[in-house]
Amino acid sequence: MTSDPQPTPAEQDPAKPADSADPAAQTERAAQADPAKSADLAKSADRVKSADRAKSAAPAGRGDSAAPADRAKSGDPADRADSGDPADRAKSGDPAYKDRVYRSHAAIAGGVLLLAIGAWLGVDALVRGEGRTPWVALAGLLFAVPLVVAYTVRPAVYANDDRLRIRNPFRTIALPWGAVSGLRSGYSNEVFTQDGAKFQLWAIPVSLRGRKKAARRHAQQVASDDPVASRLRPGAPGATQPHARDAGDQAMDDLREIAERREGAESAQGEPVVRWAYEVLAPCAAGAVLLAVLLGMG
Repeated sequence: MTSDPQPTPAEQDPAKPADSADPAAQTERAAQADPAKSADLAKSADRVKSADRAKSAAPAGRGDSAAPADRAKSGDPADRADSGDPADRAKSGDPAYKDRVYRSHAAIAGGVLLLAIGAWLGVDALVRGEGRTPWVALAGLLFAVPLVVAYTVRPAVYANDDRLRIRNPFRTIALPWGAVSGLRSGYSNEVFTQDGAKFQLWAIPVSLRGRKKAARRHAQQVASDDPVASRLRPGAPGATQPHARDAGDQAMDDLREIAERREGAESAQGEPVVRWAYEVLAPCAAGAVLLAVLLGMG
């Protein structure tokens, strides 16, 4: 026995169409059935469509607005550098913080003053001089200006977690902390390497007058608390007050602290690198040769 096929809803009632899953069709049917609800149903359909569009665009947006830490994991070196993670900076070879810079402000001020005087005299000789005077003035400036810059403005000491970089008048020395055996303060400040080499720190001068002032200030501080302790030399174990230090000696103490803390670090190992400052030596030599030729010609 076979059963007759059931008629579809459209065949049962031609005036009543089959239900559709399309929100627009449902809205149209509801509007025909009840015009009062047509506006609300239209708004609901618009909200559904807006939500669907937002979901379809969400993955691209999340990919573009990923956090720096997530981008750092992707393997891009630039993203790792921007992530701010100390471990990533250590792997990339960058120091953990910016270099500490030590310079002599008095030397810089004196150098600027000498350059100003030299420029005034040299320009005057070039403009008003007669005969060979302008050429002699030019050769003198070419010889003297690099020397003044080298001994006053150029010297600097840069220190970070990985290395000590010394910029002296005619050389630049890069010393990883693992290659530094010690720092000494006497009549000049010096650094020694493991192989016995010695380099002077031109940017951190020694001031005997500053040391005496610091010792006198320390004695006054100690005497205000303990008259007996005032007879102790500054920095002695029996002193009850912190040892007052001159600016140069304090800078050397900072460098010793970094050297002791970082001498065994893996990123602070290596060999000393010395580079001559040809940008200073070349013009100075050219000026000396030109000046000697002009003076030799009588």
